[in-house]
Amino acid sequence: MKVHIPQLRKLYKTQFIFRLFVLAFTIIMYFTYPKSFTVMEGLNFFNKLSWLHILWVIWVIDVFHKFIPTRKYISLGSVKHLKEFYKPIRKLFDKTELLNLIKKGRFDALKVMVIWIGIIIIIGVLQANRLLKLKDLLLISVIFYVLDLMFVLFWCPFRVWILRNRCCTTCRIFNWDHMMMFSPLLFSPGFFSFSLFFLGILELIIWELCFFLHPERFFEETNAELRCNNCIDKLCGNKNCKL
Repeated sequence: MKVHIPQLRKLYKTQFIFRLFVLAFTIIMYFTYPKSFTVMEGLNFFNKLSWLHILWVIWVIDVFHKFIPTRKYISLGSVKHLKEFYKPIRKLFDKTELLNLIKKGRFDALKVMVIWIGIIIIIGVLQANRLLKLKDLLLISVIFYVLDLMFVLFWCPFRVWILRNRCCTTCRIFNWDHMMMFSPLLFSPGFFSFSLFFLGILELIIWELCFFLHPERFFEETNAELRCNNCIDKLCGNKNCKL
């Protein structure tokens, strides 16, 4: 049964505004209370409470939300790897065509991964040369946190320049977001950073394992739920979008 999700785009816009608030607050703390960022060092996370603990909880809840198989308050693009949200195309599908889709999906993911590793290497080099501090690494992650929803709601360079998919519902790397968001924290050894990055990697592994075992769930050519005429999310903003 199709789940009715009223105004999902409006909800995502509200979340986007919240993320902008988080970014603004982080910038304020960046300049006014730089010592608060020491929570990121080693086991300082357990020494005293700070605003970073609140941010950590927000991010952990955000990640665990992806582990729950539900369509309530979340895009189909984020849960399409799960069996509950797979609706086979009625026509007999050519296995050769599916293999071509799988090859393209793997190649697209590889391109994004290579580019992202390059970005993280640059961040790592800057940090190694002491051009970036702990607070800079966190600020970068918070900026990625904002960009994540900006790409979903407005314009995504990965979609336009690399993946060339129709919209986020059909995005090959939709659930890579937390891994990418927390990647800069790798250069900040400590429980705060490593726990978040571990969760992001776990989310990535589950996503990629599902792609390996059930690739047919990821493509609009094989999963009817991903087709434009079945869309109820309307995250792209086009209410009249049809195939």
